[in-house]
Amino acid sequence: MSSFTDLEVWKKSRILRNNISELTKTFPLEEKYRLTGQIIRASRSIGNNIAEGHGRYHYADAAKFLINARGSAAETIDHLIIALDNNFINSSIFESFKEDCEECMKMINGYINFLRKQSAANNIKQ
Repeated sequence: MSSFTDLEVWKKSRILRNNISELTKTFPLEEKYRLTGQIIRASRSIGNNIAEGHGRYHYADAAKFLINARGSAAETIDHLIIALDNNFINSSIFESFKEDCEECMKMINGYINFLRKQSAANNIKQ
């Protein structure tokens, strides 16, 4: 892979980020600097951390950023729960976005496992 933009997990996080951005346009204006800002930052952080992890050449460094990306996906779900609890979104919208976040988390786990195997294979060769 030459670029993080080639990673399917990054592509998935990009779609999620853009969908979250559209969703928050429906939130009340008074939430602009509260929930809206927080959920946008959390959803952006997923892809940001995947990109930064991809730029690291050591498994442990890359994994650290991927773990942060996974945490940001979980944080995004928590913000969605807040939006649900405050009736900014309904349960079907919540479930759809939650599934997208969970899919990102699964893909991140898969990427971490892939990197772990690559690291182990490289250590055996050396």
